[in-house]
Amino acid sequence: MRAHLGDHLVIESPKTGTTQRDGEIVGLHHEDGTPPYDVRWSDTGEVTLVFPGPDAHVHHGEHGSAGSGGGAPSTSAPRPAHPVSDAASPAGVPNPGDIGRRVAAERERQGLSRAEVARRAVMAPEYLAYLEEHPAEPSMATLIRLSDALGTSVEALCGGGLDLPPGQGHALLNPRLRDLDPDECRTLLSTHGVGRLAVTTPDGPAVIPVNYEVADDAITYRTMPGSVPALAVGTEVAFEVDHLDEAMSRGWSVLVVGPAHVVADPDAVRGLAEHAHTDPWAGGTREEWVSIQPRRITGRRIEPAPR
Repeated sequence: MRAHLGDHLVIESPKTGTTQRDGEIVGLHHEDGTPPYDVRWSDTGEVTLVFPGPDAHVHHGEHGSAGSGGGAPSTSAPRPAHPVSDAASPAGVPNPGDIGRRVAAERERQGLSRAEVARRAVMAPEYLAYLEEHPAEPSMATLIRLSDALGTSVEALCGGGLDLPPGQGHALLNPRLRDLDPDECRTLLSTHGVGRLAVTTPDGPAVIPVNYEVADDAITYRTMPGSVPALAVGTEVAFEVDHLDEAMSRGWSVLVVGPAHVVADPDAVRGLAEHAHTDPWAGGTREEWVSIQPRRITGRRIEPAPR
């Protein structure tokens, strides 16, 4: 069996001859087009390493007729491999997964081209492009080859060390620290997530992570009377949200400063509870809603400096 990039692998039922599964071949592991192949399945969109069995054949499309498991190789000239990245998203914007971002970040940090990394990893450049631009679950064999090609480890590509403090990756070569305007800050705050609440306690300052919602421009969170987050009531507090992209060595932070008070109106409490996106991660009964009315919103972003 031999194939070209862009061919379709078809798996048929041995009893009925009907198609059980099919997918596009997006990666070749041998220059002569022999198995195994990296296949993006049409039913799930996932890419897996496939060693075709006797119930599989390749549909060559423009190359010619389909080939069986023991069929002769196609003699027609291969058509140019179309870039897999063209199908990144309906808008054509890449949407990589975590592994793809880490691969791309390490490749770019070392100044390597996709073609060079693909050559070292013995895979098609088109598949490496797909991996860097789409959420994918490459096989362990693929991860081992990529880690060897990049001089790193499978653990690092898969996000090992998640329990370590963030920010231990390499800094950008030409970073830029940019102030965010209030509208950008509100967009990044979005509607919910986890933020850090800075309050004053009898034992001194404390910073506590809380699940939060945004309602009418106010930051709201659930807690219980007597807890540390409840100490914010009646005081001016600071609330911070951030996001770090370890793979790309960039990130942003938003700081909200303002007075905090208990939401006492029953209708308002009912509305907050009904529209809450998540339950508090800390668990337990937390029925006291606290609202922070922003008096000042500031933010900063670390990004590559313009060339």
